[in-house]
Amino acid sequence: MAEDNSSGRFSSSDRHIAEEEEIELTSVGVDIGSSTSHLVFSRVLMERVGARYIVAQRETIHEPPIQLTPYADGEDIDAEVLGEFIENSFRSAGIARSEVDTGALILTGVAVRRKNARAIGDLFSAEAGKFVAVSAGDGLEATMAAHGSGAVIRSSKSDGLTINVDIGGGTTKIAHCRGGKVEHVTAVDCGARLIVLDDDGKVTRLEPTGKAHADDVGIALEIGSQPSEDEKTKIADRMAMRIVEATGLTPLSPETEAMLLLPPLPQIDKIDALTFSGGVSEYVYGNVSTAFGDLGPQLANLAREKFEATGATIEQPVATIRATVVGASQYTVQLSGTTIYIEPRDTVPLRNVPVIVPEFDFSGLDVDAEQIKSAIDTALTRLDLVDTETPVALGFRWKGSASFIRLDQFGKGVEAALSAQLKNNQPLVLVSDGDIGGLVGIHLREEMKLTAPVISIDGVTLSEFDYIDIGEIIPSSGAVPVVIKSLVFPASVTEK
Repeated sequence: MAEDNSSGRFSSSDRHIAEEEEIELTSVGVDIGSSTSHLVFSRVLMERVGARYIVAQRETIHEPPIQLTPYADGEDIDAEVLGEFIENSFRSAGIARSEVDTGALILTGVAVRRKNARAIGDLFSAEAGKFVAVSAGDGLEATMAAHGSGAVIRSSKSDGLTINVDIGGGTTKIAHCRGGKVEHVTAVDCGARLIVLDDDGKVTRLEPTGKAHADDVGIALEIGSQPSEDEKTKIADRMAMRIVEATGLTPLSPETEAMLLLPPLPQIDKIDALTFSGGVSEYVYGNVSTAFGDLGPQLANLAREKFEATGATIEQPVATIRATVVGASQYTVQLSGTTIYIEPRDTVPLRNVPVIVPEFDFSGLDVDAEQIKSAIDTALTRLDLVDTETPVALGFRWKGSASFIRLDQFGKGVEAALSAQLKNNQPLVLVSDGDIGGLVGIHLREEMKLTAPVISIDGVTLSEFDYIDIGEIIPSSGAVPVVIKSLVFPASVTEK
């Protein structure tokens, strides 16, 4: 692909981001999961709004065929075969790897495990500075699928509840969406490839949870077994029942609750819409009919029947099996305000810090520390940021006065929610859009006596699925440079 210096591409050597009203980036989203792997190549148009560039339009350039994730033996992904698939995908797109401006590498399921993640990461070592790399657990997968499928945007168009059910090979992720936000998420051990069959119908791979579902309906399975069509239907029917229960549309049995990977969802009486995403959704909506040696077709048909029986209205989503990120927008550079607090000063620079933006209630005269803690806990669970070995950036929009008591209650809520990270001496990173960074930082260190490093900056607005770099303090201004990288979803921007 030839470089066109008139196109506004940020990678052109004779242009500078500060001089551009529009920037065009070539981006790639790479999703490596337990069952399938795929890439999406996109062209992202970014427009400057104030000091920040936002994604204004996305055009899909190329969608290579989806591949079943290759395994070398046991549960280890075959990195060599996967590497060949990735190289073939770039060739089929007609895009050299050097021509990609930015991207996102999403690892889910067994791909997250340390040995796999390291081998897969090595495949993208040349793009390490350009890519956002995300290891997604069940909560983040559920949240990302809800955004990518369009369920979140769908929920903004009514006052009711929209549910997204992402049925994959190993697990099913469920999200309750309302008012353009993800309210609650859960996941259940139900998936199409918990039992894998060869061309003769014999079991070649049997996950423990797949065997548990079979045992549940009185069918004894082992490697080499050849279940009948009736037996496969019975197993899929039980999985479908568990999935419906997990959504909160029918009562949750103790057996289903035992298979949940996250806390249960609240019980609900009615919903506005239900959408499916994930590999099995291709069968739900009739996009494919070919079987891939698993329970996908049976599980799709039975799940749809059971959801329709609840009275739920099933709608077509924006994206189904590709309801994950299509890349990342990068090079969004801002300067913080000058009323900031960083102690100790050598805490910066920081790179690729994931962002949470909890829903705080600052409307009253007082700030409720318990509400602050609860909102942060919910955001951490939703985005799977419970690892105490890495910092997170807490984005918030302060409202009302910055009195001592309000700052103190806010600080106590933050300290309680992030106590594990603080005990591990991870820096506390706070980013507000208002002119309050210095006051918050001083209160945390000098009044509350926090010993962990504190970075409190202002003048920057963040969103969930942002990742930020915070540079060193600029002596002449007292500000810090902030680079914001945002994951881009199929339903998040206008697409050509």
